[in-house]
Amino acid sequence: MDNLANRFIEIDRGKLQDYNCDYSTYLVRKEENLEIEERQNALFDKRLSQEEVWIRQGIKARRTRNEGRVRALESMRSEYVARRKQLGTARMDIHQAEKSGKIVAEATDVTFAFGDGEAVVKNFSTLIQRGDKVGFIGRNGVGKTTLIKLLLGELTAQQGTIKTGTNLNVAYFDQYRSALDEDKTVQDNVSGGRDMLEIAGKSRHVISYLQDFLFAPERCRQPVKALSGGERNRLLLAKLFTQPSNVLVLDEPTNDLDIDTLDLLEELLINYKGTVILVSHDRAFLNNVVTSTLVFDGSGTIEQYVGGYDDWLRQRKTQQTAKIASPKVQSKSSTPSIKLSYKDQRELDSLPAEIEGLEVSISEISGKISEPGFYQTDRAAIEVVEGRLANAQKQLAESYARWELLENQ
Repeated sequence: MDNLANRFIEIDRGKLQDYNCDYSTYLVRKEENLEIEERQNALFDKRLSQEEVWIRQGIKARRTRNEGRVRALESMRSEYVARRKQLGTARMDIHQAEKSGKIVAEATDVTFAFGDGEAVVKNFSTLIQRGDKVGFIGRNGVGKTTLIKLLLGELTAQQGTIKTGTNLNVAYFDQYRSALDEDKTVQDNVSGGRDMLEIAGKSRHVISYLQDFLFAPERCRQPVKALSGGERNRLLLAKLFTQPSNVLVLDEPTNDLDIDTLDLLEELLINYKGTVILVSHDRAFLNNVVTSTLVFDGSGTIEQYVGGYDDWLRQRKTQQTAKIASPKVQSKSSTPSIKLSYKDQRELDSLPAEIEGLEVSISEISGKISEPGFYQTDRAAIEVVEGRLANAQKQLAESYARWELLENQ
């Protein structure tokens, strides 16, 4: 929306509001409008309270009261009753289980194909540890869900090995919503026909619990097939969060969710102490939640990068720049050896230490970015750290290219 839209029409409590601006500006103006509305409502409520005190005064006030003022009070009462308050946001909470083992999943040289077709996953290796938040990036059909099933043991690799960790309690959000029974009611899908749920050691009525996910009592008694796409996603999250987990696997959870619910889910995942495996096409969501990304190129090759979607774009650009800057290596037999100048020889001698220092720096910055609370800090501070990482990666690529050039000479 930031890149494409220049006008927004918002439906809020039965009213249309027109904003001629980009999405970021819309968010600021919307917040300002809500603050103005809150102040106006507070002044109105104060005036209404004063008028209610006046109308209830003694005999003298009733004899002398202004009938126009009485009619104005009645109008204020009607306006107050007709006021539509802003809808609440979902109050989701993830029920966390005991810690898993340090290693959640370890894949070594894994290859998988369906039948005699092309390999969906080819010679893939990775290590996912407790607390990692890993994002999957790639177009539809490249094998993201297949890799999830391999890591969870639902599919068996044809080559290579996959080891899963100990004490894993996996909660799996399925993009196809196969965990929902279309013909059962909303509440029966969550509670299995019971009235009470056990959530984090406390007993709660199923309708009270579903109200936290913005389901009105009458909506709770309707079949799932009557729900919208967004409501089905909220219902699946409600069902998912009734069970304790230390590994959350979310396969495209952001589809159809409203912006407020997206923001809440994002905050929950950032604060989640367990491991998250997230498939999403929402760039901003990936940027804010994940600490590393697995990128599928469509030919079975999967590359791993530190950071979110934008971090992958920057690192990919750096790699492409390095390839362009790196000269083609010629064979020693065809190219005569050239004695380096004193200055170039000193530069060549110093480059290994320089490269080592840059690699240490990149590792330290990447470790900082991987910390669970990193993306909860001030945006300006985040951009500074990300800028340092991109700059160090660029310097490293240039140093390697220079080292290769001097070595070949």
